[in-house]
Amino acid sequence: MKKWLKLVAGGIIALAFLSLTGCRKQDASSNKKVTIEFFNQKREMQATLKKMIKKFEKEHPNIRVKETDVPSAGDVLKVRMLSGDAPDVINTYPQNLDYQTWAKAGYFVDMTHKSYIKNIVNNYAEKFAINGKIYNAPLSANLYGFYYNATEFEKLGLKIPQTWSELEHLVKEIKAKGKTPFAIAGTEPWTLNGYHNLSLATVTGGFNQAENLIRYSPVNSISLNNKYIQADIQRLDLLRGNGQKNWKGASYNDAIMAFTSGKALIMPQGSWALAVIKTQNPKFKIRTFAFPGDKPGQEMTVGSGDMALSISSRSKHKKAADEFLKFMCSPEAMQMYYDQDGSPCTIKGVKQKGTDSELGGLSKYAFTKKHMVWLGQKWTTENDFFNLTGNYVLTGDKKQLISDFNTTFNPMKATN
Repeated sequence: MKKWLKLVAGGIIALAFLSLTGCRKQDASSNKKVTIEFFNQKREMQATLKKMIKKFEKEHPNIRVKETDVPSAGDVLKVRMLSGDAPDVINTYPQNLDYQTWAKAGYFVDMTHKSYIKNIVNNYAEKFAINGKIYNAPLSANLYGFYYNATEFEKLGLKIPQTWSELEHLVKEIKAKGKTPFAIAGTEPWTLNGYHNLSLATVTGGFNQAENLIRYSPVNSISLNNKYIQADIQRLDLLRGNGQKNWKGASYNDAIMAFTSGKALIMPQGSWALAVIKTQNPKFKIRTFAFPGDKPGQEMTVGSGDMALSISSRSKHKKAADEFLKFMCSPEAMQMYYDQDGSPCTIKGVKQKGTDSELGGLSKYAFTKKHMVWLGQKWTTENDFFNLTGNYVLTGDKKQLISDFNTTFNPMKATN
């Protein structure tokens, strides 16, 4: 009997030892260094993001963050997502149809109850919820409008336009003084997406009205006889013939150089361009103004989540990815980001500049009714819209513009 008890006791001790050893091995493995991939689509912020990642890795020595920056990031991401090769943490754009489709299909981790989501102001994360669940943390918002050379404006006695007719007059005034009005990237039509979004929204009266005109109208109904299309064309025409020398062959970087060198006094562009503009060290004060409407007070800007992060549901390191999101949603991290990018930040505690700053003329409208979401939120493609916009600005062919409008939106209308 005693011998049997000794055997049982010995067995219990052995099991306890093995159990303890297992726990120790498990604890040791939890301290193992892991690598997560962060897929970034904002290449202009590479340098700042690397500094932020370095800070994160110093605070989290067991997590390494591999940042991926590639040309045509949106196309690359689409291929990777559909092939099952999703990065751990993804800079995606929550207004895009691709994001909405992927979220509904379960490609992203549900963040609805994550503590760091509470750091996001104005319920901005909820704005992009899918079926009541949050799959994305929008840390900043982009804006689109007009950059202008404030130093030269003051020197020439030029005033900021409050209405569309005043903008038309301003362009004539600039040309009369022997200066070039606009810096335009003729070879990169995406750069005028915001301009055309705002043109359609201001002539029709807003986001829904613009969508009703081009997206939800009957098949083949977009025509030159429509007064709103006529007004839209009038706004596109303002760019034609008023760009810098060789604007038709200019790239995005060429347009920025034309502006920062003082060759053109105004540049229609998004808030994302500020980081690139700063690298050129322009020798004048930069300010911005919104896209004006027919009457004072009808001006608008357009944008959405910009540095906006999701976690792949297929990630093998969700805990590490979650720690990275927690860090990125902190005021310490996003202060570093904001100080370089300048776009409105959604994180509580980040100290942001007032209206008398580079983006102040646009950021004062951030998260208000005048900050419209991109029209492409309701479209199956934006590239065709980019191209029809660019083609018209280059050629001025109105019939072709109408044909391109209908060709682009007719297939979408089949689901109306």
